[in-house]
Amino acid sequence: MRNIVRHIRQSLSWKLSLGILLMAVPIFVLSMGILFVQSRENIRKEATEHANSVLNNTLLRIVRHMNTVKTATDINSWEIIEHLDPDSMLACSRFVVMLNGNIDGCSISMEPNVFPKYGRYFSAYTVREGDSVTTVVEEQYEYFEKVWYKEPRVRKEPCWVLYYDESDSLALTLDGMIASYSKPIYGEDKRFVGVISTDIALYHLSSIITQEKPYDDAYFMMIDEAGHYIIHPDTAMLFTHSVFSDADPKTQPDMIALGHEMTTGKVGNMHVVINGKPCLVTYQPVPNTKWSLALVCPERSVLRTYNRLNYILTPLIIIGLVLILLFCSVTVTRAIRPLDKLAKKLQLISAGHYDEHISRTNYYDVVGRLQNNFASMQESLSRYMNDIQQMNEETAHRNEELARTSELAKEADRQKTLFIQNVSHQVRTPLNIIMGFSQVLRRSRGLLPKEEIRKITDTMNHNVRLLDRMSLMLFDSSARGTTEERYAKKNDLVACNQIARDAILKTVINHGLPAIKFDTDLSDEFCIYTSYVYLMRSIREILYNSSKYSDGQHISLHVTERDSMVYYIFEDKGPGISQEEMGKMFDMFTKVSDFSEGLGLGLPLTKRHLVTLGGDLELDTDYHDGCRFIMKLPVN
Repeated sequence: MRNIVRHIRQSLSWKLSLGILLMAVPIFVLSMGILFVQSRENIRKEATEHANSVLNNTLLRIVRHMNTVKTATDINSWEIIEHLDPDSMLACSRFVVMLNGNIDGCSISMEPNVFPKYGRYFSAYTVREGDSVTTVVEEQYEYFEKVWYKEPRVRKEPCWVLYYDESDSLALTLDGMIASYSKPIYGEDKRFVGVISTDIALYHLSSIITQEKPYDDAYFMMIDEAGHYIIHPDTAMLFTHSVFSDADPKTQPDMIALGHEMTTGKVGNMHVVINGKPCLVTYQPVPNTKWSLALVCPERSVLRTYNRLNYILTPLIIIGLVLILLFCSVTVTRAIRPLDKLAKKLQLISAGHYDEHISRTNYYDVVGRLQNNFASMQESLSRYMNDIQQMNEETAHRNEELARTSELAKEADRQKTLFIQNVSHQVRTPLNIIMGFSQVLRRSRGLLPKEEIRKITDTMNHNVRLLDRMSLMLFDSSARGTTEERYAKKNDLVACNQIARDAILKTVINHGLPAIKFDTDLSDEFCIYTSYVYLMRSIREILYNSSKYSDGQHISLHVTERDSMVYYIFEDKGPGISQEEMGKMFDMFTKVSDFSEGLGLGLPLTKRHLVTLGGDLELDTDYHDGCRFIMKLPVN
């Protein structure tokens, strides 16, 4: 470890690489963080819109079901007034239940002594049990205080009520939770004479509500005006618990706020912690009632795709940072390699090896010019030193022979000393400059040559563009990419046969494939209004997949039209798609294997394009020689 630290301290290339990385990493991480936060908010927004759509569809089904019950009751109530006798009451009650499969029971209960023969109580009751319908006169009991009788009598108008039928006077009973449409009956003299009450078992209503859910663990709950649960996945809570009784005002104020919103008939959505789990709750009142319906979607399901994206991008980010470090190190090392060689040469020269050769370079950047200048200085120094050496030798020989020239020799020696001092000064000055320049380079990256900075920046920009390209591709399975696609131009007049031929030609040229078989049942003048760009992209994607995952020799495209839809049928011969892979082939970011090419966005984005254009993409599971994809588009 010490050797590694020492190497980094002594290596200029590593210092420069780490400095660049420390400058780039915060910007890179901040950009990715902003992207992740924005993606999370977009996913939550999409989930809220989807949940509201599901809730609206569910309310429409409930309203249609309740309107059927209401209509059946209103249509038959006049018969009671026209024929106010016990037999007619029994027949009418049975008629309402038998002719309406959505109704589980119907009772016609009269005021005391309306029929003297029966005394104070008379109630004709019909109940559906499976395929059988039974009609009887109920045993006498005090039904006047029951909510289904008392509420319409007091309000003097029809209404929907809820009650828990623990036991009935009949052995055949709608034992349990019941929603009832109760309507007061008035005689010809406008006097109140009784109530007709049409029943729906809440378990039937619950089955209607739960027909569609946006996520597997999402669920519906319905409460009445007091906040009591009347539909809930935990049946033990029905009618016995309320949204207020199960919430602690100190620790669960959001649950209390949700209860007040729903009981006051508000429309909206909230993020609420239910049973310790964060959930998205959308709610609306049920029309013509005091009830409110809510759809609860756990956030772990809403953010499942987002969390899966984290597992994919985190390793990619780490790998990208490592590659950036490696590229920086390689680039900087290559850039300063001439300086390392020059420093070694100067060390030898400073040690007295004046004849050490410094080669010249053809590069004209700062480092190249510096190297060439030192080469010129070394050549001059070498010549000077050779001259001095030659002069010294000649002087030594002449001193023995020419005494008369001693003064001249002394003067020559003095000149030699001055010359050496001057030369030493000339050598020391550039040596001090280069040593000081090296220290500045170690301490400040701001003194780097512009050309080197440009090279380093170009390398960094190249790698950043690669990462930016991946970010732009994910952005495309998100909600903004979806929004741009949704509002794209979709009124291009497209010739169905010609666009197929163009896509085949481009695929064959770009991927070097043999000819792709094409046939059509349509005339070349047959056109539809759609988006040329997205349709061309979709056809080419399927053709590319066919060439990629098959033998590439038996690919065909057939165009036909039926049921006001244009069909593009792609066939290839290859290994096909396994049953396990079929369930996830349209999921974002899902590939055949971790080692296969691509990001797993081809088929999901193609299907999304076609759905946006009003069509669809399907896999024909009856085809077993390879893959057969069917692309459908509406004929405008």
